[in-house]
Amino acid sequence: MQTNRYSLFSLLWEACRGNTGWKPAWRKAEPSGPYDFIIVGGGGHGLATAYYLAKRYGGKRIAVVEKGWIGGGNVGRNTTIVRSNYLLPGNEPFYECSMKLWEGLEQDINYNAMVSQRGVLNLFHNDAQRAAYIRRGNSMILHGADAVLLDAEAVREKIPFLNFNDARFPIKGGLLQPRGGTVRHDAVAWGYARAADRLGVDIIENCEMTGLRIEQGRAVGIETTKGFIAAGKIGLACAGNSSRVAAMAGLRLPIESHVLQAFVSEGLKPFIDCVVTFGAGHFYISQSDKGGLVFGGDIDGYNSYAQRGNLPVIEDVCEGGMALMPRIGRVRLLRHWGGLMDMSMDGSPIIDHTPVDGLYLNAGWCYGGFKATPASGLCFAHLLARDEPHPVATAYRLDRFARGAVIDEKGMGAQPNLH
Repeated sequence: MQTNRYSLFSLLWEACRGNTGWKPAWRKAEPSGPYDFIIVGGGGHGLATAYYLAKRYGGKRIAVVEKGWIGGGNVGRNTTIVRSNYLLPGNEPFYECSMKLWEGLEQDINYNAMVSQRGVLNLFHNDAQRAAYIRRGNSMILHGADAVLLDAEAVREKIPFLNFNDARFPIKGGLLQPRGGTVRHDAVAWGYARAADRLGVDIIENCEMTGLRIEQGRAVGIETTKGFIAAGKIGLACAGNSSRVAAMAGLRLPIESHVLQAFVSEGLKPFIDCVVTFGAGHFYISQSDKGGLVFGGDIDGYNSYAQRGNLPVIEDVCEGGMALMPRIGRVRLLRHWGGLMDMSMDGSPIIDHTPVDGLYLNAGWCYGGFKATPASGLCFAHLLARDEPHPVATAYRLDRFARGAVIDEKGMGAQPNLH
């Protein structure tokens, strides 16, 4: 178990001794069950769950089982945006809880996750969008979040190089959340992994779950490539592979898996100081600390478990970028990648028990997975420890589809490819 803390003093000390004293951030643990809790999935949500289980709920025997390496899944394959600018009462309290956790995360886990509250600006292009954003902003303020409505001149003053003059979809203003921004994605995984390890959590990498052992209607452990591991409770936090893993328990989830691509350009001098989203098309962009433009758009329109991109989506995303800011037309694309999105039927997540005793589900994050990481971990840990939903996650029940209590944030119905 790690006991050393990162600090200015430790940085200076290691600099003076040639950086020879740094230790691995977490142990390379092997299975040593039985465990009280096993979290299947070593991404941001799984690691955060293990951390909060140990830190806030006193969990002692906890393991995180990851089929690959820490940081190799969706937590390292996104556009790093964090925000809480949601409309519906089932969503806004949850994401505002996550926003508050982001604000204190680095001090909590003793790790530089590069939290940058540079602001998130959602542009609107017609009167109907303005009315919708006014409604959303009011909902945000009522739930304790921050929201500022900007007119076209205020947007022009903030970001003068957008296409205001000859655009097909003229910019009429935007909704700004000043507390939103970006966080270094893989640093979140590394930070949570280190913090959980310091609390005694076993992080077992390169250990793929191959089956679920159920006895008398209760899940008692998982079969893995490293053998059987017994557990009192099992939490599934497998993102785009949630359907495949849940099928091992005979469950059919209301989830489809799609690829969502992200892109990074060559490094440029600083010129975008916030996150900007295009209201007339699905395009969002920010600038990293290295100078690269980080941007993305729609998911692929077909189901897939492949973590790779394709040219039609590149063309579609770049068209949206050119419509919004033509000056990026000569910028060279450096790299792109794909993450697996577990798209639920109403575009909102699931944090709930399953019909199998001892088996719990954290899935259906659609586009909102990364920004939800801290609150997802906290709420899932609460559910695992106390067998009741956290107060900000009571709407995320698995049976809401059968009850007709969907949380349809975008108002597009049961078409996950549109969320």
